[in-house]
Amino acid sequence: MNKDGHVLNAVLLSIGLGYVLEPAGDFTTFQTIAEVTIPVTLGALFPDVDTAFGRHRKTLHNLGVLGIFLAYPIVFGNLRFVWIGVLTHYVLDLLGSKRGLALLYPYEKEYSVPFGVSTSSNYANAATLAITLFELVIAAVVVYYAPLYLPQPVVEGAATVLG
Repeated sequence: MNKDGHVLNAVLLSIGLGYVLEPAGDFTTFQTIAEVTIPVTLGALFPDVDTAFGRHRKTLHNLGVLGIFLAYPIVFGNLRFVWIGVLTHYVLDLLGSKRGLALLYPYEKEYSVPFGVSTSSNYANAATLAITLFELVIAAVVVYYAPLYLPQPVVEGAATVLG
């Protein structure tokens, strides 16, 4: 996906996450949307910094980079929602485009799925919207159903990372 697609995904995902985390539709919902929008959008754009240096879809498109952003809220108490943007960038690139990602970089193999569209395709925005909806469904399942089945220490740890 291109940068426009990643921004569209991040903004729509942030609005959806606001409603998943605070579904009342009142001031608290809009406050949550404001809280997550900038960090998620910045995280969604970060992996493409490797277009300026390194190797695109390798240097900053891997699980090691995601792990660093996941660690920040735990270790430093900040950047709570940035990892969500990084993760959704990977999901959008993996599911929405034809090219794969070097998820285990510096191991060079690119992992991909057998579908996707080119960034210049007329279907790129439709793919972005479908993937965003998929991501929101997963987020809702994690927020509402996973705590019912996971041990309490795991739920509390996840709450630290998720905010």
